[in-house]
Amino acid sequence: MEVWVETVDVLDRRGLAFFRVHGGVASYTGKVEGWHQGGAGGKPINNVDLPDLIFLRWQSLVEPQSYKIKVQIPQWVRDEMVRPEKAFCLVPNDWKEDYRNVITLGMAPGGIVKVWVGGPCLGFKEVGRFQAEVEPRGPYLNDKGLFYRPPNPAAQAWIDQHGIPYGSW
Repeated sequence: MEVWVETVDVLDRRGLAFFRVHGGVASYTGKVEGWHQGGAGGKPINNVDLPDLIFLRWQSLVEPQSYKIKVQIPQWVRDEMVRPEKAFCLVPNDWKEDYRNVITLGMAPGGIVKVWVGGPCLGFKEVGRFQAEVEPRGPYLNDKGLFYRPPNPAAQAWIDQHGIPYGSW
């Protein structure tokens, strides 16, 4: 299910705010129902300490609807991010010390958000499943109701035939 990320803002544990650290198309696997367990794609964020709060605003293109949420990152996630772990890495095809230094956000119709923490050579652990609220000012906070774009033709054809599988997330 296609989404457009309007903004991801991060407040780190030092209390520093980083605005618009990500925005645009969100990676997805093409899997219609359920989750892919984190790590599909992303954007590196440099010079940010461990996250305390993540603010997310996005458009669910299939509904269409705009959502917003504030996710508090628990201490156990920050502990995971600084704890080294021995892992087998496909590139360079060897064992190495790795870190779960990646946070992935998954967005689904109905305002469902899932958060994972993982690393390049380590698996992803689920942080939690959250319910976002509808953004009352609409897409881009402009009160005009103009969404990024409609779903692509293949996605729209699937939705027309099967509907939106709200219960799968």
